[in-house]
Amino acid sequence: MSRNWSRRAFLGSSLAACLPVQARSLDSNAASGPGGWKLGIITDEITQDLAQALDFISGYHLHYCELREIWGSNLMNVSPADVDRARKLIADHGLRVSDIASPIFKWNLPQMPAKAEKRDTFKANFTEDDRDELLHKSFELAHTLGTHRVRIFSYWRVDQPEKAFPYVRDHLGRAAEVAGRNGILLVLENEHTCNVGTGHELGQLLSEVNSPHLKGNWDPGNAAMLGEVPFPNGYAAVQGKLGHMHAKDVRKSPTGELEWAPVGGGFIDWRGQFEALKRDGYNETISLETHYRRPDGNKMESTRESLAGLLKIAHEVSRT
Repeated sequence: MSRNWSRRAFLGSSLAACLPVQARSLDSNAASGPGGWKLGIITDEITQDLAQALDFISGYHLHYCELREIWGSNLMNVSPADVDRARKLIADHGLRVSDIASPIFKWNLPQMPAKAEKRDTFKANFTEDDRDELLHKSFELAHTLGTHRVRIFSYWRVDQPEKAFPYVRDHLGRAAEVAGRNGILLVLENEHTCNVGTGHELGQLLSEVNSPHLKGNWDPGNAAMLGEVPFPNGYAAVQGKLGHMHAKDVRKSPTGELEWAPVGGGFIDWRGQFEALKRDGYNETISLETHYRRPDGNKMESTRESLAGLLKIAHEVSRT
């Protein structure tokens, strides 16, 4: 696969160029879920069985699902037949796809590779050589599954991410141009294992790229893992620049290490965060990204516990 920004990726197909308008219209008119928020869940945080995950989500009267892995494969490796199967299941459950949770740019920056270490890639094993084809494929998946959002990252984090910043900014800026030509909005997640990991870093990059085709996927939990106070500090840097959010919580273990927690069971000020979102008129999607695991390791019950905390806060803030 070529590392050049291909003509095909810039232009897309005429059919694909038409589809995002419909997806955007559907999304803007979508009924809100509990508490008036557009809440969903990343399906593989519940189970790899997509039908079971969708049963869980719709059972809580949520309206959105975020797709990353289904049936044991990263979405970027799923066959066209299984994509169509997923599309039908999602429609049958009355749900919408909030975004394509792609692994794009979750690999080494060519100019500044990170030190070799084991990282969670969610069954994706791609490099910069795959970039053009993955972008194009993510756009096609988005159109097929009825969304105009594709989540991306900022390359594996190096010891001095500020030195990698100009390269990351330029690569993501060009990707945003490609996305815009294909009717896609890229949402950049602040990921603590990547070069943009905090709210401050996310806000800086979004401001410097300054593209309507690149917004933030704000993840307070990831910011906390790098020592940032997510709210109010991190949020202040990304306020008004968001296209999607992730919800999870963080706490200190008995040994003093940071670990994932159910929403409301950690030290992140989620109530303050939701109050700020309400005050700022945030009307985009929010996905629960559980990560927390109960001692028995049960993914579905861990998600249920975390979702209960999220829904409690969302309902209480909506009533104030």
